[in-house]
Amino acid sequence: MAKKKGKNIILGVTGSIAAYKACSIVRGLTGRGHAVQVVMTESAQKLIGPATFRSLSGRPVITSLWVPEEQAGLVHIELAEWADVLAVAPATANIIGKFACGLADDALSCTWLAFDGPKVIAPAMNDRMWQAPAVQRNVADLRALPGVQVIEPVEGRLASGKVARGHLASVEDIIAKIEEAAR
Repeated sequence: MAKKKGKNIILGVTGSIAAYKACSIVRGLTGRGHAVQVVMTESAQKLIGPATFRSLSGRPVITSLWVPEEQAGLVHIELAEWADVLAVAPATANIIGKFACGLADDALSCTWLAFDGPKVIAPAMNDRMWQAPAVQRNVADLRALPGVQVIEPVEGRLASGKVARGHLASVEDIIAKIEEAAR
């Protein structure tokens, strides 16, 4: 039996203005033969619709733990068993805090806790938020966990119009780190 070419990748998308760049991440990963399952937070859905990711990934988008009865299952557990890597891009201060504290109140944070493979997060937020001691402490806590890789934000134009560090890393760098983690 031939080994499949691509990997199974969960891509978490959170409520950063950089959420639109996740479309290019999905397109890049699927173009390289990977299966991508998008999991969106409620805030992300206010910035970009699940239908966009469904079209790009060819898979239904997970937006909630609460699915219709005929589809009932433990979505976060099933995803955790399916995936080779879990990536979150963009990762907001909110989701980073949830991950660092072990909070699980939505599909993405529950999946994060259930998944025991390699994890990649790419933060994107205002520079003042990125520099906040609480965010830096949470990022340090995540880095200390086995299998977690943080792709630092870069200097670039932020939603405020200011040019500073907090801009999502390049799509190409994120894709490369995801593929590296999935090996």
